[in-house]
Amino acid sequence: MKRKRFSVEQIVAILKQAEVGVPVVELCRQAGITEQTFYRWKKQYVGLEVDQVRQLKQLQEENARLKRLVADLSLDKTMLQEVLSKKL
Repeated sequence: MKRKRFSVEQIVAILKQAEVGVPVVELCRQAGITEQTFYRWKKQYVGLEVDQVRQLKQLQEENARLKRLVADLSLDKTMLQEVLSKKL
């Protein structure tokens, strides 16, 4: 099964249609998503506008990048400490 990637605009538009009163089952069928995906999107993006969702995604990406950076630096520090302790 091919995975679809939905843009922020598309996700917000689908959620707004649900707020207007379109049945969730109908929205899911039209968009080709499961109800589980719809409710996961709703939990994450409800009440947000497109620019706010973009900012949220950008912050999540930056947070993940910084976590990887900290993990790499911690590993480097541990390796250097081991080398230093073996020399002494």
